[in-house]
Amino acid sequence: MPDGVGEVEVWMPPLVTVPDVPGTLARMSSLRLVQTVTAGVEPYRPHMPAGATLCNARGVHDAGTAEWAVGAMVAVLREFPGFVDAQRRGEWTYHHTGVLADSTVLIVGYGSIGAALERRLAGFEVEVVRVARSARDGVHGMDELPVLLAEADVVVLLVPATPATAEMVDAAFLARMKDGAVLVNAARGGVVDTDALIAELKTGRLRAALDVTAPEPLPEGHPLWSAPGVLITPHIAGSTPASERRTLRLLRAQLERYLAGEPLINVITDSY
Repeated sequence: MPDGVGEVEVWMPPLVTVPDVPGTLARMSSLRLVQTVTAGVEPYRPHMPAGATLCNARGVHDAGTAEWAVGAMVAVLREFPGFVDAQRRGEWTYHHTGVLADSTVLIVGYGSIGAALERRLAGFEVEVVRVARSARDGVHGMDELPVLLAEADVVVLLVPATPATAEMVDAAFLARMKDGAVLVNAARGGVVDTDALIAELKTGRLRAALDVTAPEPLPEGHPLWSAPGVLITPHIAGSTPASERRTLRLLRAQLERYLAGEPLINVITDSY
């Protein structure tokens, strides 16, 4: 932090969260705006000082995250990781695989990323079922999840990290998923009970694709690394040139609004 941190009015934190968010915010006595470069704001929201506004980067990671989710579900269903291993061994392991066509894809946490994902799934001949915190036209409420889970071939998690979503994907949630279903987590690692997921993966009943984990980074030797039927990427879904371009456009537009005294965009008004 610079020596004049107390004079800072606008803070745009880096992608990787700084070590001491509460202490950093406490030193910014002139703070008026925190503009994150992520959709998630959980490191900042509980520590925001009075009089300061918190805004997220809703929309900038939609393309990358949605593209990752499509690629991840296709990779797991078509067993690409296993074929890559066979290629390294020089083995021709011909067999039938699963397929995305004719599947039901359940999007849990249907917002801008969910809409971007649905657009990308349009050509895959799937049925998309939408779930959000509150029901609305064409979107189911969270209270309907127990019934919807049993019919889904792929369950995509896009919910924010809040007290209400902490480990929402627990043993009971996973048990309601149909045999052979794929869990795709592009939300936050803490949304899933890791031990419960590992237990299900070991039975071979479910498979998973994870861009986020709990803990994160996933330490060497963690049992999730060696669990069967799981594809893990190191939180890279939104780490793309497209996200960088869109982030810069958002930051510039937000600064122009702030300097002109105009209403800000992506303002966080409650838990998210």
